Amino acid sequence: MTSRCLDSKCRQRRLRSAYLGVTALAALIAAGDDAGARSGRSERPIETVQSRSAGEPIMAIVSLRNQRITVYDAKGWILRAPVSSGTKGRETPAGIFSIIQKVEDHYSNLYDDAYMPHMQRITWSGIALHGGVLPGRPASHGCIRLPFDFAERLFDVTTMGMRVIVAPSDVAPIEITHPLLFQPKPGATALAAFRAAEVEEAARAAATVRLAAGTAFREASLAMVPVRTAENLKLKAEAELAAAETALSSAKSAEERQQAEGARAQAVARLAELQAQWEAAKADLQQKRDAVTSTREAAVAAETARAKAAEAARQIARELQPVSVLISRKTQRLYVRQAFEPVFESPVTIADPDRPIGTHVFTAAERTSDDAKLRWSVASLLGSKHAPDGTVQSHDPARGSSGRDIEPALTDLDNARAALDRIAIPQDALDRIVAIAPRSSLIVTDEPLSSETGKGTEFVVLLSGEPQGGIKRRRRSPGTEFRDAYPRSLQFWRSPFGSPFSNW
Repeated sequence: MTSRCLDSKCRQRRLRSAYLGVTALAALIAAGDDAGARSGRSERPIETVQSRSAGEPIMAIVSLRNQRITVYDAKGWILRAPVSSGTKGRETPAGIFSIIQKVEDHYSNLYDDAYMPHMQRITWSGIALHGGVLPGRPASHGCIRLPFDFAERLFDVTTMGMRVIVAPSDVAPIEITHPLLFQPKPGATALAAFRAAEVEEAARAAATVRLAAGTAFREASLAMVPVRTAENLKLKAEAELAAAETALSSAKSAEERQQAEGARAQAVARLAELQAQWEAAKADLQQKRDAVTSTREAAVAAETARAKAAEAARQIARELQPVSVLISRKTQRLYVRQAFEPVFESPVTIADPDRPIGTHVFTAAERTSDDAKLRWSVASLLGSKHAPDGTVQSHDPARGSSGRDIEPALTDLDNARAALDRIAIPQDALDRIVAIAPRSSLIVTDEPLSSETGKGTEFVVLLSGEPQGGIKRRRRSPGTEFRDAYPRSLQFWRSPFGSPFSNW
């Protein structure tokens, strides 16, 4: 007789065993397939800068040629690790992106529910940074695989909107100055602090007035008691007076008449006293009701002032968020986005518009000591045919190991400045580009905006001369349609055949 596993715990144990078995088999197969590629050399370690404390990451540059990612803060590189990009035919597209979504536990909705831990999406069509197996060569379906521990570490320090540059050849940003590079309005930080103080003061005032309104309402409620008491006593005194007058009218003897007149006089005096008390109580109640009305009006006014101050502070805070500006030689236009939303666009003049201008990413870093000027750096993207030393080389994305240990080439400052020299921005557009903060960027490119630029993204630019198989095979979808996250504790309850070693 064969026993059957019917209870849920037993089924869970069987699923977990199956999942682990398939995962182990996949790992052995992957290890066998890549043994030849890795023989004779050790896996490159994750590198960190040790000479200083790392600041907030502002940019990541992925080198397809070197199969390496380098993360930069305002002072230089801080993290570096190997990657595995897209295979031939599904190449990771070279271009300019930013982080538009972060999901700690993500499963692919395209490739067998593959587990993609610490996923950081850079296009809604499915290109992302995530933890995965690195066989020492391009092996994904277009994503950028990172070492698992590095992916977790990077996930913890990056922010939404951080720039991600996927470059054919490795390049390092270098500091640059130029009159065209935007600077914030003087005193913007002080104005933001002033607005924040206004909000705090308005909130305190609104709370004080609300407390006063509550106190006035309670006092008005209590003032109703003496009014009602005096009114009840007055009604009783009026009844007693009416009874005394009835007794007086029906008195037959002088003695009865005298007693009735005395009772009537007492009733009149009592009624007059209670009338005065009632009127005084009513006057006090009316005063307190007036106080309720005035304090409520003051509370409404204070709340309006608080809301107005809060909105002004939010507006200042929005203006201090990083701004992205893109100038396209292809369209001869300037585009501005902020917080993943379009702000405006404008025509722009580029001298000698038929001559290529290149693709350059200028990034603002923290303010200098005078708290007014921003520091700018530039990273220029070279096509895969250009080696760091300027010579022409062929580039096979499937090979991926050429120049693996070459240091990133510094951007050519003269070339970047020459690109800026050719640009003339209308004054009305310059007047509107005033909210410049650290991590703001200016992108100058020959390319048009990619169709990947849209709701919930910063600018996406694809280098037209580079393979884009990893993105051409995907259909762009809104981010809300992605099945994103499952609790880490539930990862064994998925199909055991959804291997974490899938190609995405």
